[in-house]
Amino acid sequence: MNRVVLIIPVALFLVIGAFFAWGLTRDPSAIPSQLIDKPLPQFEMAAIEGLDQGFSSDELKKGEVVLLNIFASWCVSCHIEHPFLMQLAKNDTIKIYGLNWKDEPGKGKEWLDRLGNPYTKVGDDYSGRVAVDLGVTGAPETFVIDKQGKVRFRVAMPITEQYWNDTLGPMIEELRGQ
Repeated sequence: MNRVVLIIPVALFLVIGAFFAWGLTRDPSAIPSQLIDKPLPQFEMAAIEGLDQGFSSDELKKGEVVLLNIFASWCVSCHIEHPFLMQLAKNDTIKIYGLNWKDEPGKGKEWLDRLGNPYTKVGDDYSGRVAVDLGVTGAPETFVIDKQGKVRFRVAMPITEQYWNDTLGPMIEELRGQ
């Protein structure tokens, strides 16, 4: 009886330890999306206050691979990502559409004026409705949209140069070749 009492806590500890060890091998940015390989949900967004043009989902289905980046002026991680997005835009690497998520009117434009605007067009999602349809869990998030307007990949972390070189860049080149 004493042996069983000693074995149960040890066995329980080993099971819990194995579960946590497995969890540490998982990529925390790889949040699955129900939209992968499905058409982008239909939406139409007005421009953020201070800009002329918003955009619709139809604009992202025009035969080229594009990025849809969710950002906000209040988002600390967006500040980390922004210089690299500026680099992509400067080098004309890929068109990036911005979705300004749950930002107070005028704040997104102030932020872009201060840090630069890497976006082809920026839509205002103050209500968060479009983000809900996309399954956004936080900012920044970026969706890779293929030539047919299908969501091919979701990034739930700031895009860095290393992540671009290792993951996104090769994926986008492959999608461009299809």
